[in-house]
Amino acid sequence: LTPTRHPFRMFLLFALAQQKVFVAASDVLELGDSDFDDMVAEYETVLVEFFAPWCGHCQQLAPEYETAATKLKGTVSLAKVDCTVNSETCGRFGVNGYPTLKIFRNGEDFAAYDGPRSADGIVSYMKKQAGPSSVPLHNERDLDAFVNHFEASVVGFFSSADSSQMAEFLKASSAMRDSHRFAHTADLSLGLKHGVESDMVVLFRPPRLNSKFEDSLVKSEAVSIASLRQFIRDNVFGLCPHLTAENRENMRGRDLLVAYYDVDYLRNIKGTNYWRNRVMKVATQFQSQGLSYAVANRAEFQEELEEEFGLGPSDGGELPLITIRNREGHKYSMQEEFTRDGKSLERFLEDYFAGKLKRQVKSEAAPENNDGPVKVVVADNFEELVNNPSKDVLLEFYAPWCGHCKSLEPKYTELGEQLSANTHIVIAKMDATANDVPPTYDVQGFPTIFFVPAGQKDQPRKYEGGREVNDFLNYLKEVATHPLILGNAREDL
Repeated sequence: LTPTRHPFRMFLLFALAQQKVFVAASDVLELGDSDFDDMVAEYETVLVEFFAPWCGHCQQLAPEYETAATKLKGTVSLAKVDCTVNSETCGRFGVNGYPTLKIFRNGEDFAAYDGPRSADGIVSYMKKQAGPSSVPLHNERDLDAFVNHFEASVVGFFSSADSSQMAEFLKASSAMRDSHRFAHTADLSLGLKHGVESDMVVLFRPPRLNSKFEDSLVKSEAVSIASLRQFIRDNVFGLCPHLTAENRENMRGRDLLVAYYDVDYLRNIKGTNYWRNRVMKVATQFQSQGLSYAVANRAEFQEELEEEFGLGPSDGGELPLITIRNREGHKYSMQEEFTRDGKSLERFLEDYFAGKLKRQVKSEAAPENNDGPVKVVVADNFEELVNNPSKDVLLEFYAPWCGHCKSLEPKYTELGEQLSANTHIVIAKMDATANDVPPTYDVQGFPTIFFVPAGQKDQPRKYEGGREVNDFLNYLKEVATHPLILGNAREDL
């Protein structure tokens, strides 16, 4: 049959061929109960995602994970397991939320993956898992190439390859390879142009962030894991780092001001640093007051700006937008337009440190009637319902789309009904997608449940037990401040 006489058949054959190519194009390995152990053992390092098809977070991660797998092909393998049909494997590795990501080495569960969820972030993180934890440098060309990088570089300079300090440095690099780039040399002369004359560690900041407002490198003579970890933590970000989706987790837990604008360190370094230098100039005036600073690409964080601060794409024009989020989770945004002389930023910071700014809160409206067995918590009534010092609170953080949350709902309601006679216990739930979650609550998946004891509101305890009504009751019998009352019967402990 010739193509000219049967064009439709040829079209179908072409379409089927294309479909077959498309299906085979995924670089993510699909593993299941029958082949998981054998397949994972074949790879020195493999990242495995345990997921459920209905999970919203999993759906968001999927295209990033596919892209990362393609970029990492030949370096590190990425795999996935559908826990809705491979429950045995997921149960063995303690998977109770989605997505759960784990790093396996030579078939063994090595560590939980706690890195970024974007394609570039996964690639950067997993590249650090491959090869040596510290790169040996043999000449100045090696050194210059290593430190001329988008990220900060930590280099150990030592007088001998047999020195105890180098051995300690290599231990530290192995312990911190997930987060930082390390290299070492046994030739001290490589560091002479950087003022290195004896054994020491030098942290080189990324060349793109060089500024007259801070040194481009920092030195330390301490090389133990604890001291080196502290040295890096204190210096790696500098005065005003570039905040990205990949490094944002490392910057949590601090009071942070961010300037959002068209940050582009690939195509417009000069233009990017124009505004960064203006932020840094003002930051130096408030350096001793405990606030950290960063710049970020506005487009990369636009969804967050809109959801968390109510700032739309047209707000501020091309000028930087300024926000502050502190470690308590309180949020502020600069209402005045950013001025090139930095005076508006100065005034904003003066008001912030003087406690004059009104904080922004993302919250649903509190329900008019909240008399049900499960109390509805929103950000605006969190203090009243959860932080009431006289009451124990069992609090579920959920997402409306979460399948596990929907399965839990009737059991959680029954629990609330059984404990409705208790005046000292509150069974509550909060939509974590529509309300600000206080930073003391680590909510990574849904549902996440915490017990918040009376008189200890700063110490919420994550609930790790079963999800049947009796599981909750048995747990509360052990931890409740006051004896439980079940229906009309008092449970004296």
